[in-house]
Amino acid sequence: MVYWRWKAERLAELNSSPQMTLEMDIMTEGPEAVDPTGDFTMAIHAKPGSKQNAMTDVTTEAVSVDIAGSPMEGEANAELCCCLSKVLELRKSDVVLDKGGKSCEKVVKLLACTPPEEILEKLKKAS
Repeated sequence: MVYWRWKAERLAELNSSPQMTLEMDIMTEGPEAVDPTGDFTMAIHAKPGSKQNAMTDVTTEAVSVDIAGSPMEGEANAELCCCLSKVLELRKSDVVLDKGGKSCEKVVKLLACTPPEEILEKLKKAS
């Protein structure tokens, strides 16, 4: 679950009006998190070169995904985003690779407004 807490701060150096800043207390039961910009992210452990696309495990650290695409020329990354969009029932453009383009440990950003509980439920159901 993600809990939002608002806090008012005075920035005397810049101006005299209070500025609203967002503090995020993140309490997760899975691999999802919210980055400082407010976007929903998810840790992925990718295994390219498998026979078919499949979610294999959902742990508190990462979601393990078998990917049918080869790890050459970003084919596996595109296949990963496609696979996640199908499992999470999102558009392909709503699933973006954020970090780890050349690594097995990746971070995927989800641009859709889907509750974290629903995403975690879909991931566990698919694995």
